[in-house]
Amino acid sequence: MTVKAQILSVSEEMTAAERKISAVVLADYPFGGLASIQELAERAKVSAPSITRFVAKLGCAGYQEFQRRLIDELKEGARSPIDLRATQDISARRGFLPAYFERVRSRLEQAAADVPEETFEAVCALIADPKRAVYVMGGRVSDSLARFLAINLRLVRKGVHHIPADPEMWPDYIQTMTSRDVVVLFDFRRYQPSLLRFAETASRTARPQIVVVTDQWLSPVAQLAQRIFALPIAVGTAWDTLVGPLALIEALVVKISEDEWENTRARFEAWDGLRDRLRIDPSGDASLPASRRD
Repeated sequence: MTVKAQILSVSEEMTAAERKISAVVLADYPFGGLASIQELAERAKVSAPSITRFVAKLGCAGYQEFQRRLIDELKEGARSPIDLRATQDISARRGFLPAYFERVRSRLEQAAADVPEETFEAVCALIADPKRAVYVMGGRVSDSLARFLAINLRLVRKGVHHIPADPEMWPDYIQTMTSRDVVVLFDFRRYQPSLLRFAETASRTARPQIVVVTDQWLSPVAQLAQRIFALPIAVGTAWDTLVGPLALIEALVVKISEDEWENTRARFEAWDGLRDRLRIDPSGDASLPASRRD
């Protein structure tokens, strides 16, 4: 578990002084915790012993260990594919595919255990609310997950917007947002700075509900989010796995569609009726009458 996740998990147990410390650390995470203990005490307007008690509550033997953990997270979040490649042979025992699938399976099981049910239910309720528009976007690679979510959500409800990667298009979307709306952002390690700029601007301008799907090291965007899904992605290769985030998307869509089945069924029926009228076949070729298509 990351330091940030630990802070959030014990937030209800914190004293007033500890809450001040956590606010300073999280406001500029992880750099807020890399200042000297005296500097952090001044920023949080607490005593040095309060900081010592704060880090002890997180399971750290002292402030040095607390900072060492933050530095380790920084290194882990910035690792390149070359750094990530494990030295051991993944296929040494059983062949590559079974060994790789075993690693992915373990990450999927870990994801299922790590996601709080309350968070999952709350996000389902947000996304399912027809009074809220839903905006989704990801990074250079993770935008494929955002598109997948948008495509499936549009079958279940209206008002779903996939935000394009071009920043020149963003003002149009941000201007239409309201504080009721939901923004779902996907960002994994080697995080994309443009997503943070988008989230900061949207938060200042429209104050939407932000949901972040990220890894266990937490995207910088997480500091602006009301709900966070922190999923395991490392499998000891040059490529992280996105199976956990993909399964989460499927679970969200299925749960929402099942909870709102009558509305979902009506939308499916209307959708299929329009497909028939547009003569859309599975190949996507709508340019020819059905009788003339191969």
